[in-house]
Amino acid sequence: MTAFSIVLLAMIAAFLGMRLYSVLGKRTGHEQEPVLPRRDDRAVPSPVRLEDGETPSPSVGVPDTSGLVYEPAAEIGLRQLLASDRNFDAGRFMEGAEAAYRMILEAYWKGDRDTLRDLCDDDSYEAFVEAIEARDARGEKLENRLVGIESAKITAVEMDRKEARVTVRYQADISAVTRDAHGKMIAGSMSDASRTDDLWTFRRAIGSDDPNWLLDEIEAA
Repeated sequence: MTAFSIVLLAMIAAFLGMRLYSVLGKRTGHEQEPVLPRRDDRAVPSPVRLEDGETPSPSVGVPDTSGLVYEPAAEIGLRQLLASDRNFDAGRFMEGAEAAYRMILEAYWKGDRDTLRDLCDDDSYEAFVEAIEARDARGEKLENRLVGIESAKITAVEMDRKEARVTVRYQADISAVTRDAHGKMIAGSMSDASRTDDLWTFRRAIGSDDPNWLLDEIEAA
């Protein structure tokens, strides 16, 4: 079975890096629920779907380095991606990536399996469902809220013969509260938001007729 790690909010940073499976079933009832499950293994996929825009002109596909949608280190990879897929547009991709970030977080927090099924590949979906089921078994509910995305940029693009992988770094503020089966708050605060800094990697088969991207992996930046 694939091992997954969880990254807790800043208030319990001492638990960063612990594997998800080593934590489930061992909670005392007072630890903060993770924002979402994560995996260690970069070679094996995690959650979302994005849609590319219309066919861009060469100058639109990769903006100049003064733009905010990607970091300079990703430029070579972006140009390689454009050479393989002229329909890719970095700006439109990022619009979808920010929307996907919000949708996946909210679906996981609410336990919305239908939305996660639509946004995740099989491995990712299974990871989320296992985390949701463990939470439900404890009788816990999350009242998390994405306060805002402070920054979102493409940091890397990887290409092989079969697929492209685009990594986005998100810096966001999240307020989180965990309640027990009786509605009592056992962790978190809705008045104090914590900063998260994550890398989400999306993948898509090169040459596929399906314009959607799947979130392949999540890890702490």
